[in-house]
Amino acid sequence: MRPRVEEVRIQGLGVIDEAVLELSPGFNVVTGETGAGKTMVVTGLGLLFGGRADPSRIRPGADRASVEGTLVIESGGRVAQQVEDIGGEVEDGTLIISRQVSAEGRSRAWLGGRTVPVGTLTYLADDLVAVHGQMDQQRLLQPARQRAALDRYAGDELVKPLRAYTQAYKRHKQVAALLEELTTRARERAQEADRLRFGLEEIEKVDPKPGEDVDLRSEEERLSHADALRSAATTAHTALLGDPMEAAGSPHDVISLLGEARAAVEAVRDFDTQLAGVADRLAEAGYLISDVATDLAAYAESIEADPARLAAVQERRSVLSGLIRKYAEDSAGVLAWAQQAAARLGELEGDDERIDELTREHDELTDKLTDLAAELTRVREAAAEQFGQAVTEELTALAMPHARVVVQLTQSAEFGPEGVDEVELRMAAHPAAPPLPLNKGASGGELSRVMLAIEVVFAGADPVPTFVFDEVDAGVGGKAAVEIGRRLARLARTAQVIVVTHLPQVAAFADQHLVVEKASDGSVVRSGVTALDHEGRVRELSRMLAGLEDSELGRAHAEELLGLAASDR
Repeated sequence: MRPRVEEVRIQGLGVIDEAVLELSPGFNVVTGETGAGKTMVVTGLGLLFGGRADPSRIRPGADRASVEGTLVIESGGRVAQQVEDIGGEVEDGTLIISRQVSAEGRSRAWLGGRTVPVGTLTYLADDLVAVHGQMDQQRLLQPARQRAALDRYAGDELVKPLRAYTQAYKRHKQVAALLEELTTRARERAQEADRLRFGLEEIEKVDPKPGEDVDLRSEEERLSHADALRSAATTAHTALLGDPMEAAGSPHDVISLLGEARAAVEAVRDFDTQLAGVADRLAEAGYLISDVATDLAAYAESIEADPARLAAVQERRSVLSGLIRKYAEDSAGVLAWAQQAAARLGELEGDDERIDELTREHDELTDKLTDLAAELTRVREAAAEQFGQAVTEELTALAMPHARVVVQLTQSAEFGPEGVDEVELRMAAHPAAPPLPLNKGASGGELSRVMLAIEVVFAGADPVPTFVFDEVDAGVGGKAAVEIGRRLARLARTAQVIVVTHLPQVAAFADQHLVVEKASDGSVVRSGVTALDHEGRVRELSRMLAGLEDSELGRAHAEELLGLAASDR
């Protein structure tokens, strides 16, 4: 399903007090008497899609102008995804866009219920609408758009070489970036290699072991307090087992006292099971205390002051601390840094070989891109010639028989994402005139017809789903006007088309005809925009033809035009 504009609500814009336009999927035409506000419809659509806000267009007496559009889009499609990415909502395939302009010139925009910068509407419009009017022909005047449109027109013949070129271009860009880094940063990389070598040599000289800093700190604490530790162990041992130098008969050690307690309880244990349990626990305590005393004696024997070892430990700790301050938080971290530094140094020392490999690959890719870019140019030149001829033929039928459109391709010196071709649509107003850029080679009214011819030729290849034309019929009439209507109807087979016109020959081809009428006070109110049935269309076309709604000659001519348009469908 192609997106389309379903409804537009306009308030306080120009002569429009309030108007609602309900639009059909095909060819919509808007007519009305001069000054009725038809062009404000195009202005409103322009504002809705990010157009410049002009406070002078606000209706006198109103403090602001507002436009709200309801669009039907594909749920989960590209546009819906863009809206959801910025936090907007799309409900059941319906998107609401709003824009307000204050009398002071301030502008606000909403997309899917969320306030957004006006530039967001402009960005989104690239995928939704193309506005062609006297003051607004921007979309296909952009060089990037022109190249993209020509590529779509070229079709399948361009797809395969463009895909191959794109893949080669991405790799070429990656290789070029790597080469630039390796060559332009050679000094920085050499300095980095020197720092890494110095660090690795320093670490290798010290040769730290995992956890060594923790072990050394513990050993230093023990050696620094050897006397205190030995004294404490000896005192504890004496308290548990007693001093062998002390006279017998005055036991004060824990083992002796436990023995006395156990003997007292053992003597009467048979008289009470509860006390027997206590006796067993006293026996266990005696065994445990004896084991602890043995350990204390062994510990006291092992501890001795060793000033030489203490100095060696302190010196080793100082060296390790120096490494830790520079490279990590502990000795294990220092070893990890050394491992990473060795790997990085291997990369840096292999730069020369890597540069040679990348240079060879870069040269091969450059040759490949040159060949692929030449193939793209060949396909584009053929498509450009065919396209220029087709548009020129369309212009002949649109009352511009001497105009000629050409597609000029120039080659850039640098490879780009789409090749080396720069595409520009140009027009020569008459055979002796040089082809000029579209916005310089045609007047405002002519430019709308040129754009119509281009869009008709591009129809099906251009993904834009809605086209808006204002003044596309300026300065023409008769047969040329019929041809304009015929081509707008042809364009409406693949897209929604909205046209403001004063020519009945154009209006007759519409699928839906909206008429804008002023109220008695000169404003356009909600009831002033009407979708016409067949009888209403006859009356409106008759007015446009003869100036009188009920002129028999005008009505007959109107019926004839409607019949001609119907037979063309």
